[in-house]
Amino acid sequence: MRWSRILQTVDVHCAGEIGRVITGGMPLIPGDTMAAKLAHINEVDDSLRRFLCSEPRAAANHSFVLIPPACHPEADFGLIVLQTDQAHAMSGSNSMCAVTAILETGMMEMKEPETIVVLDTAAGLVKATATCQDGKVTGVSLDMPPSFVAEMDAEIDTKEWGRVTYDLCYGGVFYALVDVEQVDLAIVPENARTLAEIGTALRDQIAGQTTIVHPEIPEVHGLAYVMFRSREADGAMRHCTTLTPARADRSPCGTGTNSTVAVLHAKEEVKPGDQITTRSIIGGEFSAELTGEAQIGPYAGSCVRVSGQCWIYGMSQIGLDPTDPFPHGFILSDTWGG
Repeated sequence: MRWSRILQTVDVHCAGEIGRVITGGMPLIPGDTMAAKLAHINEVDDSLRRFLCSEPRAAANHSFVLIPPACHPEADFGLIVLQTDQAHAMSGSNSMCAVTAILETGMMEMKEPETIVVLDTAAGLVKATATCQDGKVTGVSLDMPPSFVAEMDAEIDTKEWGRVTYDLCYGGVFYALVDVEQVDLAIVPENARTLAEIGTALRDQIAGQTTIVHPEIPEVHGLAYVMFRSREADGAMRHCTTLTPARADRSPCGTGTNSTVAVLHAKEEVKPGDQITTRSIIGGEFSAELTGEAQIGPYAGSCVRVSGQCWIYGMSQIGLDPTDPFPHGFILSDTWGG
């Protein structure tokens, strides 16, 4: 076997959402900060993301989690998330996957009943508190980057769905939160394909009329996702984040949950100390607590702790034979959409 590149992964899922954590073989990414490294991947050299996230080495629902050495002196590991569209500054589910992989494989000593892992992300430091028992991570709580509402009740006129109202929020990346009733659907598994197609189309239309930049981190900019939401009978929020190439997040979405709490806080529906539950399209749950308030540039923001659990389901090596005809991968519309 002649491989010119070898990477090791620990394959994890968070409430069903796959995060494949790169634990070995990752090349050096230029940049003195995680934000600079993120910008390098997205603006200078995207080859690693394309190599990993495209076929035949991945599927449309795979995310890869890079855990490079931290740039910030107070952090234990860096974190960058590679997805099918681009590299992202932050992801709650993928952060939980990373912490689970780090502790359960011994990359960092696990201490029971709790181990703290500090992640250096382009969105800022994220403190993860892992509850541990008998060598297993039984839960991960993330002190998320401060979230805020950039625009409440924004509107866009669409040909397909008429006037759609949304809240433009930041929870680690930028979201448009849309009440699912506006597209005459419910967040249930049988609607996953339709919701994903509508959500990614809406995302493109909203992004075309919206310029948004984080006021303190200019490398974090642009609308990442549309997330549909609805309120359950027990007060929980049902979420469906829609991602390129028209797929539904299997988890309740950590950065989306962070954004939801920011909206509820801005509407004075929650106060510091209050907790909410968020559910995914397949019924997985995160818990979220509003722990405090923050000021992010001109925006009044929220400090939120999001908690969930992950499970390791495999380990793998990904290699590149120098004669492989698809060194950069490929995508086909049967799986990946138009």
